[in-house]
Amino acid sequence: MRTLTFWLRPAFALRVVNRFQRIVGFDRSMALASSALTALIPLAVLLASLLRHVGGADVAQRLIDRYGLTGGGAEAVRNLFVGGGAETGINLLGIFFLVLSTLSFERATQRLIEQSWELAPLGVRNTRNGLRWILVLTVYLAVAGWVHAALGGRPLELLANICQAPLTAVFLVWSGTVLSARRVGWWDLVPFGLVAAALAAVYSVGAGVYMPHLFNSYATRYGPVGAVFAMITFLFGGMLLLVGSSALGREMRDELDRIRQGQRPPDDEVRRQWAAVRSQMEERWRAVRQEITRRRPPKDPPAG
Repeated sequence: MRTLTFWLRPAFALRVVNRFQRIVGFDRSMALASSALTALIPLAVLLASLLRHVGGADVAQRLIDRYGLTGGGAEAVRNLFVGGGAETGINLLGIFFLVLSTLSFERATQRLIEQSWELAPLGVRNTRNGLRWILVLTVYLAVAGWVHAALGGRPLELLANICQAPLTAVFLVWSGTVLSARRVGWWDLVPFGLVAAALAAVYSVGAGVYMPHLFNSYATRYGPVGAVFAMITFLFGGMLLLVGSSALGREMRDELDRIRQGQRPPDDEVRRQWAAVRSQMEERWRAVRQEITRRRPPKDPPAG
């Protein structure tokens, strides 16, 4: 409890919120979700074509099986990944646009790391590392899909999400190191990787419960394009967690540095912060009750 109240104390939480606001967290999350959508759908179409050539399972069917989609939701996913061009094969122009869209997603992720750690932007100068990141991202997505295919089907896919969490943490720590051109050490990114991996596992469990309803409702209302709306909603939630984890991980790293330098706030200061928050909440609650009492109409006097 002392550890929990220390890391959730108002002063630290305020620093995390300020960091999130400085990197324009909500706008950054939407930009990441949009670029991820334009990158991941062509990548999934390419993987579907490759899997079909080697006799593997269809990507659309994998999504349908993973989230238990039925009816309009399942049909919308099939139209998106099969009817949208997965059967047309692979061509150089498609690969070219796939690389461009994936590089756009990589640049958006790179800007998140640079803003979180207050680094000068590298832009296209980091393209070589960006291409390496795209290759490893493809491998990570393939391995994550295999983990869910092999260990899924359990209640809420808890086993698959637990096994995937260490892989996600390692990938995120490595991503931060590569996309920052090694200007941020991997050890400094460990808090970010651990927090993001844990939140991603929880989010994946929740998505497994809510996504079928989201896909089916959007598909019923908007048709095949409803699958795109559902995916952008899902991606925005995931990218919001990623951006929040980046802000939290940076502040945790700074806090650990202060503790190492002997600047840890004493326990009585932490208690004073919580006492101040509690007193403010009690005062506001009393004010709300007084306002409700003042606006409540007077009771009519008893008759006779």
